[in-house]
Amino acid sequence: MTLHISEAEVRKVLTMPMALDAVEEISRKEAEGEVVVHPRRRFELPGGGFFHHMAAADFKAGFIAMKQYTFVKGRLKFLVPLYEIATGDLVALIEADRMGQLRTGAASGVATKYLSREGARTAAMIGTGGQARTQLEAIAAVRRLQAVRAYGPDSAKREKFCKEMSEKIGISVLPAASSKEAIEGADLVVTSTTSAHPVVFGADLARGAHVNAIGANHAHKRELDDEAVGKASVIVVDSVEQSKQEAGDLILAFQGDENRWGNVKRLCDLVSGKTTGRTSDDQVTVFKSNGIASWDLAVAMRVYALARAQKLGRELPLWEGAGASGD
Repeated sequence: MTLHISEAEVRKVLTMPMALDAVEEISRKEAEGEVVVHPRRRFELPGGGFFHHMAAADFKAGFIAMKQYTFVKGRLKFLVPLYEIATGDLVALIEADRMGQLRTGAASGVATKYLSREGARTAAMIGTGGQARTQLEAIAAVRRLQAVRAYGPDSAKREKFCKEMSEKIGISVLPAASSKEAIEGADLVVTSTTSAHPVVFGADLARGAHVNAIGANHAHKRELDDEAVGKASVIVVDSVEQSKQEAGDLILAFQGDENRWGNVKRLCDLVSGKTTGRTSDDQVTVFKSNGIASWDLAVAMRVYALARAQKLGRELPLWEGAGASGD
């Protein structure tokens, strides 16, 4: 039987600490070759919408997951089917909006843990939507933040974000009048916008800053200008293959010098110790996140186990009564 797990049930069982642990663990497995990741693919739908799909397998744990989602008329709808390798059974269908926000935030948290200065205390949030919330929650879990400044173009949304997140993480989150005001002097900078054009400029980055850029995942979109990318002594991505297809921040900055891709590192190699991160407190570091299916698989396995243990979800009688089939 396939277990259907709703958004409400995901919210009930999955926490940020769990997501951080799951993403860090599966990153180590990926570096050791125990996890295989297929990059995101997308095709455009009539009317300008998109369908996306991506997949990963954890051969050691014995599960495969695919994330599939549509973007139509401004709405995103996410679903993660989870399969058991040994039986081939579809063991779960998981509604995956909240799960995706948590895993994306967790990946930035893991990157922040391994790339930022241990003494990082101030953060700038550029973008104040749903993704920004889990981004801030994650970096606050790995660094002892003392102050946060947030900027988004919608002042009402910005004020609401600051109020809600101040209460959630127990740290003062103050609104900034501009991206520049938020970023100046910040130890950590997080971009989670829908902008197609730079919102972070290298001239504004403080010495020793770490940047998590998560918003742009199309080849023609970027949140960081050339100088911001050029300032980075260390650039880390989730997948080099996927980044070459859709990380506009790097694709546009590297135009004319494709050899720069040779210095881009993978997060999984950083976590596993196969490569190094920053080597001094003065260096600027960048994590360019596009989102990979191994993170979805990692949290999906946790959600499925927790739902089973807590007797959540509902059984779907898929293929009930079906016998062996052949061609």
